[in-house]
Amino acid sequence: MSHAVGRYQFHDKPADYARLAQELGALLAGESDPIANAANTAALVFEALPEVNWAGFYFLKGGQLVVGPFQGRPACVRIALGSGVCGTAAVQRRTLVVPDVLEFPGHIACDPASRSEIVVPLIAGDARAGSLLGVLDLDSPRAARFDEADARGLESLAGLFVRSIRETSALENPA
Repeated sequence: MSHAVGRYQFHDKPADYARLAQELGALLAGESDPIANAANTAALVFEALPEVNWAGFYFLKGGQLVVGPFQGRPACVRIALGSGVCGTAAVQRRTLVVPDVLEFPGHIACDPASRSEIVVPLIAGDARAGSLLGVLDLDSPRAARFDEADARGLESLAGLFVRSIRETSALENPA
């Protein structure tokens, strides 16, 4: 099945994210494989959002974040919990919006062209007590690219991804 997606304008972010969530829901429907769904989620987000130069996943494996499916330039493979924006968002279990990565203490520069970043933790179950699966990470070459509307929209998309793989424990207990 082919799936065509165009870039959205995001002049009305809540409406555009709602439409994107419908597209993602249809794309993930009936599939529970975490790698397939992560690949399609990263591709959809990367193609739909303007001014994004990296979109993808890091999954928790062996006590660290390991790069998963993504779109963009090659990425850092492993990130320690608590390190950089991804590791900090994972430990704090909350979405981090970083307007200027050069001002974030301990920022890990996988792509020197990136200036702003948003990271959404992937949690199965309750935000405080559920299992941390990893993070959804987006970078932009434009400073202050992401805001709270992006945070809410991307949290919605991340929730769809997590629900799509809930039937499988492959991310929580990799073989």
